[in-house]
Amino acid sequence: MRFPQNSVTAGREEGRPHIARLGVLAAAVALSLALTGCGASADPAAEPAGAATASAAADRVEPLATAPRPQLPVTVKSADGIAVTITSADRIVPLTGSLSEIVFTLGLGGQVVARDITATFEQAEKLPVVTRAHDVSAESVLSLKPTLVLADTTTGPAEAINQIRDAGIALVVVEPAKELADVGRRITAVAGALGVKSAGDELRTRTESRIGAAQRTIPARREGGKPRVAFLYLRGSASVYLLGGRESGASSLLEAAGAVDAGKASGLTKDFTAITSEALAEAAPDAILVMSKGLDSVGGVDGLVKIPGVAQTPAGMDRRIVSIDDGVLLNYGPRTDRVLAGLVDQLYPKGGRGK
Repeated sequence: MRFPQNSVTAGREEGRPHIARLGVLAAAVALSLALTGCGASADPAAEPAGAATASAAADRVEPLATAPRPQLPVTVKSADGIAVTITSADRIVPLTGSLSEIVFTLGLGGQVVARDITATFEQAEKLPVVTRAHDVSAESVLSLKPTLVLADTTTGPAEAINQIRDAGIALVVVEPAKELADVGRRITAVAGALGVKSAGDELRTRTESRIGAAQRTIPARREGGKPRVAFLYLRGSASVYLLGGRESGASSLLEAAGAVDAGKASGLTKDFTAITSEALAEAAPDAILVMSKGLDSVGGVDGLVKIPGVAQTPAGMDRRIVSIDDGVLLNYGPRTDRVLAGLVDQLYPKGGRGK
């Protein structure tokens, strides 16, 4: 999932859907863009609270206890239909943050030699970046002499991918993550390409078990039904304010947290649409989900409620804002259990009537 980004902040912000997917705002965005704790309750009776990001632990990945030894060569089918034979995993270049997260969590982080700008976790932060904004630099990748490059179908431009492959590098494309159900599939696909199938099975089991445990912390709703949560994508410096719909990538996560995606429920069938007072009134969210950097870009909760229409929603009136780190929110990977736990904690704070 790739988001538009302000040219001033290019290469510093994570978790953005590709601008090509935002057709409704293409003309307006093109004028200003170069290309991508303490929670708040959805319960109307709870005390108003400011937003807080998920635990700082989300800034690190947790590798498996024992680093696996790749069993190579293996031949796998890339998502773009090409059969790829991998003979070495000594020098790995994952071209998305979520793929980096999987490789590191499988225990092979020591063999990763570069990162995409969206790999924001601590273990990867000192690696050289091989993307400009969100476009891959084939020259930068090839200069590191990788033995395996991992990409997904949103990675581009196509010319760069073709250049890497034409240079004889094993390049495997993985289908992107769009929902919670994709977590296990992605882990299995990456582990297969790395020749560590058993480690992939172990990580998949661990991750799915932890996601289930996080879901079991959702309190029973004795009154008021499920909270309606609107996912807003915000970049104040570029005057980009979007309301997520069915294809935003957040629906599955919200539903797993026992909530209703307010944008989807109000009939928004695309990924994002411009925020208007009418659209927000139709969505009528009890709470608002934002990325932490997006919230900062509009001046925090005080600035968010000044966006037209926000203050008139139940969420805006009660300042019920849920904030999750940009680099993990929509990754749907080994840290998704932490994301889900942070979402649950902020939606259903201890002592709230939702319990």
